[in-house]
Amino acid sequence: MSFKYNANTLKKLEELYEEARFTIRYEKGNFNSGYCVLEERRVAVVNKFLSTEGRINALIEILPTISVNEEDLSAEMLKWYKQLRNEPLADDSKKDTSEQTKIDL
Repeated sequence: MSFKYNANTLKKLEELYEEARFTIRYEKGNFNSGYCVLEERRVAVVNKFLSTEGRINALIEILPTISVNEEDLSAEMLKWYKQLRNEPLADDSKKDTSEQTKIDL
């Protein structure tokens, strides 16, 4: 799966989280990884000083760690969600983990 690091991709990721009943907040804080997940409240807090590329990377990194009810997603978002979830897993067998960060998103 290939997409660009731009505002449209970020908006689509935000819509995916919204359909998954997760709130994204952009705030300042001391985040070692650039984000914090409050699972019981279903909130992801992302460092507001990150660039668009950094925000996209943080949201993609959070995605496998949260529980998403696939029945809540629209058909288009479900397809995109499955592609996002399966892309790194498929690459694990072909590449080492240092190559994963070079995926053309």
